[in-house]
Amino acid sequence: MDPLHLRSAGTSLLISFDSGEAEVLHWGADLGAELPDLAVLAGPVGHSSIDARVPASLLPQASSSWRGRPALRGHRISDGAAGLDFSSRLRVTSVSHERTSATIEQADDETSISVSTSLTLHPGGLLELRHTLTNNGTTPFQVDELATVLPVAPDAVELLDLTGRWCRERHPQRRPIQQGTWVRTGRHGRTGHDSSLLFAAGTRSFGNRHGKVWATHLAWSGNHQQFADTIGDGRTMIGGSELLGPAEVILEPGGSYTTPALFAAYSDRGLDGITEAFYSWFRSRPHHVLPAATGLPAGKPRPVVLNTWEAVYFDHNLDTLIELADSAADLGVERFVLDDGWFRGRRDDHAGLGDWYVDETVWPEGLTPLIDAVTSRGMEFGLWVEPEMVNLDSDIARAHPDWISGPSAVAHKDGGRLPLEWRNQHIIDLVNPEAWQYVFDRISALLADNNISYLKWDQNRDLVEQGHAGRPSVHEQTLAAYRLFDELRKAHPGVEIESCSSGGARVDLGILERTDRIWASDCNDALERQTIQRWTEAVVPPELVGSHIGPTTSHTTARTHDLSFRGITALFGHFGMEWDVRSVQGREREELRRIVGLYKEHRNLIHSGRAVHADVADDSFLLHGVVADGSVAESTTAALFALVSTRTSAAEQPGRIGIPGLEDGRSYRVEAVFPTADDADYRHTFTQVQPPAWLAEGAVATGRFLAEVGLPMPILNPEHALLLKVTAL
Repeated sequence: MDPLHLRSAGTSLLISFDSGEAEVLHWGADLGAELPDLAVLAGPVGHSSIDARVPASLLPQASSSWRGRPALRGHRISDGAAGLDFSSRLRVTSVSHERTSATIEQADDETSISVSTSLTLHPGGLLELRHTLTNNGTTPFQVDELATVLPVAPDAVELLDLTGRWCRERHPQRRPIQQGTWVRTGRHGRTGHDSSLLFAAGTRSFGNRHGKVWATHLAWSGNHQQFADTIGDGRTMIGGSELLGPAEVILEPGGSYTTPALFAAYSDRGLDGITEAFYSWFRSRPHHVLPAATGLPAGKPRPVVLNTWEAVYFDHNLDTLIELADSAADLGVERFVLDDGWFRGRRDDHAGLGDWYVDETVWPEGLTPLIDAVTSRGMEFGLWVEPEMVNLDSDIARAHPDWISGPSAVAHKDGGRLPLEWRNQHIIDLVNPEAWQYVFDRISALLADNNISYLKWDQNRDLVEQGHAGRPSVHEQTLAAYRLFDELRKAHPGVEIESCSSGGARVDLGILERTDRIWASDCNDALERQTIQRWTEAVVPPELVGSHIGPTTSHTTARTHDLSFRGITALFGHFGMEWDVRSVQGREREELRRIVGLYKEHRNLIHSGRAVHADVADDSFLLHGVVADGSVAESTTAALFALVSTRTSAAEQPGRIGIPGLEDGRSYRVEAVFPTADDADYRHTFTQVQPPAWLAEGAVATGRFLAEVGLPMPILNPEHALLLKVTAL
């Protein structure tokens, strides 16, 4: 059987079938069309080991003497006996291949199971991989784990993954690759605040713009594992799997289980190359929200958002909200989102979840007067919902206590135990068809009866004891939630949906296949957001990442920041405000209006360009931005960058910082555009007697000069930022 060689965008995946398995010989840099005799890659066989070569296959198996993590763990159940057929010997039976996609079929007649593997190397170089296991036997087969894995090259010696907590999601951590297994486990019943959106192996000290990197992402919104597994002979596999509960997936004869997709990217240009591969995939989807400049049918500028939460919290008053809408429209807001507190009994977070009816005591005429006020001012209307949750103090919980998910086989009214509460709420059991239908009907009715363009869909607790009929059900609950999103989108195709989950606890490509935006974090503190957004946007393009200006003093950290720092931070995402903007007056209001204008001027670039993150030697500074994808016309904006000071530096001044990512031979003008001397925050931004010479009039230089020599940067005060515009000449 001929080897399989997929090539795209500087990446090759080379698989040999000579061993009878799908052995991955290479995943990395493009090898070109001409390959040598692959027998040259046959390695030695050492002493005190199996008397054969052990392949690093797509499905590592103990039957081939792979001593690391096997891809498949499971067993057959027959006549009351379990643990049968515990070790499979899968062998390739067929391979079909079309351009950059392939399907590999493997089977083991003795254990009566088969696995179909689909692989697609997308045009931007992103590899998509999933397995489907089928029980071909006559008795049930229990799946304990089916992992998707890929080998990395020997020069991958460091790991980078992400961790976090509420209001501090997606912060990086590094460690050397060592013999053994590094496992990141998520047992939240959702993706989790601490989930690693990106799991990367790379060459020593790889950075934003240098080094080789191999990175994976598991597209799943439930329990999961991501890992790097290094065995005694030095080979390393990275990958992931759904983390299944006890007997959670038992396949009856003829039944199948499909893994979540593993997305994988290779780059010889550091982490920015990984990001480029993910962005290319996102932006090529037919349903992706695209900037109007693309000219594609889905093209629509990402609207400026105002969310009411940090303006009014639960205090819903029509007159107050119309005043807020007036103030928002005056600033240029294009989407007004009414947050939590509009439905029956919802005066605080102790009651009402599940009763998805407009509260007649607060809204005697329904939401129509507010919706009409918002839309008549040229804004879309959006609404907050939390369809997967329920309060015990709700009509629906009293009427259907058996719809509350938990570990017991009986409802809590009959003595069953409920999980501990989280934010005073429980999970509605979407695996129950009646409960699922109720939730679908209520949300669908809200959308049908009201002029709602946008749902902020929240999910405010972990599902650590998620159960249905006494059995673990995170797997089925996740699929039921996906189906709820999918069916509502089919019924209401014009409605955009945001995935919010206590902030950023459900950020993954599984949920993003059925939503149009994620809320990166409940923290609007600009300093925290610099890190949260940088690592969220390592995978997710900025047009899908909600990024808002909050109040002057953050309600989650109590830090106080100038408007310019908050504004520049929020620009590099899907921009909005979460603030009582009625209180913003005078010069501050003009500055806020200017920031809104900057977003509208540059959003097409921000939402279509290449992400660039400079490798700055002084780690108290960040330089990040977007560069237009492809050559741009003369006198048009080629790039937008933010220079950010996160804390005091050990050096008296920042010195020259390179501006990477531009065309080497082309000339550009670099200008500081915000804040300027006319802005209220200007005098707070710098501590310097004299600015760099170029700051007043701009600097002209080639892209190569700007990258290699750089420009002397101004002395920024800690927790301040400067917006730089780069114009092509």
